[in-house]
Amino acid sequence: MQNLSNPILLNAVKAFSPLKLRLGGSLQDKIIYGTGDPKPQCTPFIKSTSEMFGFTQGCLPMSRWDELNEFFQKAGAVIIFGLNALNGRVTLSDGSLGGPWNYSNAAALIRYTVNKGYAIHGWELGNELSGSGVGARIGADQYAADVINLRSIINEIYQGLPDKPLVLAPGGFLDTNWFTEIISRTKPNSLDVITHHIYNLGPGVDQHLTEKILDPSYLDGEAGTFRDLQRILSSAGTSTIAWVGEAGGAYNSGHHLVTDSFVFSFWYLDQLGMASTYDTKTYCRQSFIGGNYGLLNTTTFRPNPDYYRPASHPTSFCCGFTANSIVY
Repeated sequence: MQNLSNPILLNAVKAFSPLKLRLGGSLQDKIIYGTGDPKPQCTPFIKSTSEMFGFTQGCLPMSRWDELNEFFQKAGAVIIFGLNALNGRVTLSDGSLGGPWNYSNAAALIRYTVNKGYAIHGWELGNELSGSGVGARIGADQYAADVINLRSIINEIYQGLPDKPLVLAPGGFLDTNWFTEIISRTKPNSLDVITHHIYNLGPGVDQHLTEKILDPSYLDGEAGTFRDLQRILSSAGTSTIAWVGEAGGAYNSGHHLVTDSFVFSFWYLDQLGMASTYDTKTYCRQSFIGGNYGLLNTTTFRPNPDYYRPASHPTSFCCGFTANSIVY
């Protein structure tokens, strides 16, 4: 994402217009935004083994946000932006994070975005903080209250405008009790989209990924996740719909010559079919570029085989851009 002027990158996004791009990932909950009053000091991520996810807090400068939005407008992309949901949290006795979300910096970014006339399709709160979490976790009751606050912020800032963006959450792995509670507490219409992540092949270092990808019975095992979420929504009396907010098959950046090769299409197409079967409205592939599961080669930006797979598929197509590629 660093070279936004690269014509191959631009045309690769334009080819899917309107392509949904989800901006976020593991580091989104460590990003502050270089706007507001007082304006925070804007410094980049720094590697640190003592920090969650191995990085210090980073900052998104508004000059970079302007550049990104210029690129998105040229490409005809539809943007879902992942907001930092950890501001203001305190550690509770059970190890989870509590206390209300401090949304002042996020609200400043949203207000800046609206004042600049940038179109955002949806604002997503947090990344992988649901259930047992990845790196950190927040209880469903508190998360629901934060989603309701995000809805109020959006209603206020977008007041009088013809289109309001979607509110999405939590961008995490399905925990049926946790998801049931947040749906119950945000219904009927505070949460537009509930997003969940899928990495059902295990770690990218697994030497048996190809065998898993070519085993229909193994792939069918993920149907339970889609089925459970469909059941939660249908029984809740809510307008909330389901998206797969991030799916890369094998976590920790996949596996070179497997998740960036032709064989990975068997997993990908199976997932798209499964998503459609269980009424998933959008499927966000991780990633458009980055790691060993990107749709584009990370150095040349030329398409990998999976780039061509979604073109004729009915499920609305979406791709992820990682948080560090947003900032730099």
